[in-house]
Amino acid sequence: MTSGPISLSRRHVLGDLYSRCDVITSSVPVYLNSVDGEMLGHVDQGLGHYADAFSFHLADDICKKLSAGFFTYAFDYKYAEEPTVAGQRRKVELVAICLIARQNYERPVARSTRAVG
Repeated sequence: MTSGPISLSRRHVLGDLYSRCDVITSSVPVYLNSVDGEMLGHVDQGLGHYADAFSFHLADDICKKLSAGFFTYAFDYKYAEEPTVAGQRRKVELVAICLIARQNYERPVARSTRAVG
């Protein structure tokens, strides 16, 4: 099922959550659509302490789709600790990552076609 990992930047995957997310110390499960969906594999930070990337360990076909941008990300997380400074946002710890398939773009109907009907 699993193949060689695909590595993506943490900033690319996490987006706005990047500055608040703690480093992953073990593997985190990856699901399709939701935590209740099919488990596709796992993700870790296996490139070393200083590498700021996630390594996704998934099947070949899913890796190809992920690298081509066919998925968006959703996260299941828990709050780590209380902020030490007033006004600081709470740190989070990832529990799971969900890959959400992008919807196909539907072309708008041309004006000439709408006028005929």
